[in-house]
Amino acid sequence: MGGEVQVWRVEGDRVRALSEERGAWWPTFAGDAGHAIATPKGPAWLEPVPGGSGTWIQLGPDATDAATRAERARTGAALLSGTMAGEREMGLMAGELATRYEEIDLLYTISDILGRTVKLDEAARTIVREVSGVVGARRASIMVHDAREGLLRVVAGRGLDPGQLAPVSVDDDCSIAAEVFRERTPRTYDATNGEAHESCQPGRNYKGNSFLCVPILYQPPDGPPRPVGVINLTDRLGEDVFTSGHKKLVMAIANQIGAAIENARLVEAEREGARLSTELNLAHELQLALLPAQTLLAKSGDIGARSQPAEFVGGDFYDLISLRRDTVGVMMGDVSGHGLAAAMLMAHAMSAAGILAQSAASPEEALMRLLEDIGDRLRRTEMSMGLFYGVVDRHRNVLRYANAGHPHAFVVPGDGGPPVRLAATAPPLGLAGESVVLGAQVGWHRRDLLCLFTDGMVDTRDAAGGFYGEERLLTAVRAHAAQPAPEIVDAVFADLAAFEGGAQDDDRSLFVLRR
Repeated sequence: MGGEVQVWRVEGDRVRALSEERGAWWPTFAGDAGHAIATPKGPAWLEPVPGGSGTWIQLGPDATDAATRAERARTGAALLSGTMAGEREMGLMAGELATRYEEIDLLYTISDILGRTVKLDEAARTIVREVSGVVGARRASIMVHDAREGLLRVVAGRGLDPGQLAPVSVDDDCSIAAEVFRERTPRTYDATNGEAHESCQPGRNYKGNSFLCVPILYQPPDGPPRPVGVINLTDRLGEDVFTSGHKKLVMAIANQIGAAIENARLVEAEREGARLSTELNLAHELQLALLPAQTLLAKSGDIGARSQPAEFVGGDFYDLISLRRDTVGVMMGDVSGHGLAAAMLMAHAMSAAGILAQSAASPEEALMRLLEDIGDRLRRTEMSMGLFYGVVDRHRNVLRYANAGHPHAFVVPGDGGPPVRLAATAPPLGLAGESVVLGAQVGWHRRDLLCLFTDGMVDTRDAAGGFYGEERLLTAVRAHAAQPAPEIVDAVFADLAAFEGGAQDDDRSLFVLRR
């Protein structure tokens, strides 16, 4: 194009060379081509650069070609505008790439955090710090759903006031977090755009001019996504506005966190299950230790016994109580229900009954004294106990007993006669308040069997829903009556196992004693 090329910054009626940051300002005047300045070589015409924001270009002065000077200036301005636009675009691209790199690095960081830890609280604290740092939020929190309590609980927070750490009900209409959780849709708020947001409860407004709240969703393999928590961000540094880019980034992070929350819950549930299993196994062993050992039963005579709780522990128990010479006490109890509560009551009753029976003058006195001891606890727990206590006197050939609502107590005669039911002499303990326990007695002869069992035996069902029943159990006992008592017990349980068609749903106990 020929001539000098100079770029100027124009402010009002003066200009300064763009290359001279501290250079002198030159006055401008209206020339034939618009703005012009006086130079030692004559006037120089300036042409504005499109999109240059006050940037002008000068070509010349060139006295030999004054006719095309203005046209050359306009052409140069267009070329310079394109160059400047390219530089601006490159700058924007560089800034965008830097932002994207920071966000991608954040996603990789969070993925690494979640891959290295199964402790949700530890991971959440790091995630809150990293996310709030990238999006520039002064305050941030992760809230996780407590399904049992119906609450959103803060598991990690940054810059929060103590009042912002309180759990929030998922049904709270005044909470943005609860609303986002329920509707599974992100919410943003920007006061700089004139949006209005007022909480329906004083003191619960978000700090700053904007907030971003995103649901944390978990996508199970075989069902629709479900909410498991929320991420809250507010009070942004610099321009207090959360952009659509921030929203997309936090939503991507929320998807990662959703899977991590479920994994952490599964791991915690597995740990809790393992711990509970260990404790229940220990409780099972302790409960079995309360029952008379098989070696003790063997030394005490021809006795067989077995107890199978429906769960790890149960409410059935039996005991053998040594009294005077040729006299032995036999006790069987069945606490209503099963599981840990029944097992605890069983342990209390068994320990107390063993002591009381030693000093009682009769079976009925022993049960009355036991009721006095455990009556309050039975009332508090709304539980009851069927309890049989019999005393076999081999010297007098008699069985004296008291039966507080235990329905399955029989003498199977050694001469092959039909079983004799030892009927109840009182209601179950705890079922009728301060009831009176009566006593009874029957004859006791050589080869007779005392057979005691709980309702878990006879209530066992087969695949068709039929009950095992007393008749089948007693038939099995009589069929093996010639065998030692432990073998009779084994035969009955084997017959029961062949009969049943489903899972055991109640405690089972059987006690057999031969004279």
